[in-house]
Amino acid sequence: MPEVTVVLPAFNASGTVQRAVRSILDQSLADLELIVADDGSTDDTVAAVARNDDPRLRIAEYPHRGVAATVNSATRLARAPLIARMDADDVAHPNRLDQQLRLLRDQALDAVGCQVRILNRSGKATESMRRYERWINEETTTPEQIAALRFVELPLVNPTILARRSYFELGFRDNELPEDYDLMLRAAACGMRFGKVARVLFDWIDGPDRLTRSDPRYSAQAFTRCRQTHLRAGPLRDVDQVDLWGIGRTGKPWLRWLQSEGITVRRGYDVNSRKGGVRIHDVPIAHPEILPAADGTPLMIAVGAAGARDVILPQIQSCGYISGRDAWFVA
Repeated sequence: MPEVTVVLPAFNASGTVQRAVRSILDQSLADLELIVADDGSTDDTVAAVARNDDPRLRIAEYPHRGVAATVNSATRLARAPLIARMDADDVAHPNRLDQQLRLLRDQALDAVGCQVRILNRSGKATESMRRYERWINEETTTPEQIAALRFVELPLVNPTILARRSYFELGFRDNELPEDYDLMLRAAACGMRFGKVARVLFDWIDGPDRLTRSDPRYSAQAFTRCRQTHLRAGPLRDVDQVDLWGIGRTGKPWLRWLQSEGITVRRGYDVNSRKGGVRIHDVPIAHPEILPAADGTPLMIAVGAAGARDVILPQIQSCGYISGRDAWFVA
């Protein structure tokens, strides 16, 4: 039985899959198996993979069904107690799995990721993704940060994840939501703990034909639906009143959604002094400097300005709020 099974779905990836495969087979952690799950490719993907003469490599061929169904099927073939993800156009650094396995065991975690470099097909940094890369690598490293900020974005880049079988056996759901974010939030609701190796161990290749760019399930609207679905089923279940920090471009849609769900927004807070003392959608607005002590009412924090969360966190903590328990950052 191998120590780790790596599941790599591929669809028409003949130009990149060989590099991805070699980056796994050449890992410093040699006790692994690699399952390349071909999702009905019509190019030479399978032939490119088959050129690798390695007994640890298995190829599973399926009709074209999409990544969720393909990964679920390949997961059932995995023999190891730990499963890692990989994508056909990315590159794992040589000690990725070794470092992740050590962290998962040392901290008794359920799933771990790592820091990433987001590159384009030419190997250059993707400017449009620089802010997300910084958030992934700097703001969501510890289990506490990941849990508290999970409703902002997906804190672990999906193809970097190494996890216990129980995580992947929850299964990716094939619906209108981003399947990787949906799985992570369901796992968190089950009490699973997440971590991240604080080192860049993965090159995440961003291109115009990547599913996250082209599939409506990964649109901004789909990610918002995913956050709201899991907030309502989790932290906001049976909640009828909240306070809301942020009544600007990010916060106003959350205000409207909360009210549409029948949740009363008791008070709103905004740093824009012109909003102080007014009512917006019948909610009284005040400056956050007069934020009162926590009293059990959840505080939703919907701000999009760069660096804002770093300023807000110590202030809410001084008022007795605990991020991830009664204060939730959203985006």
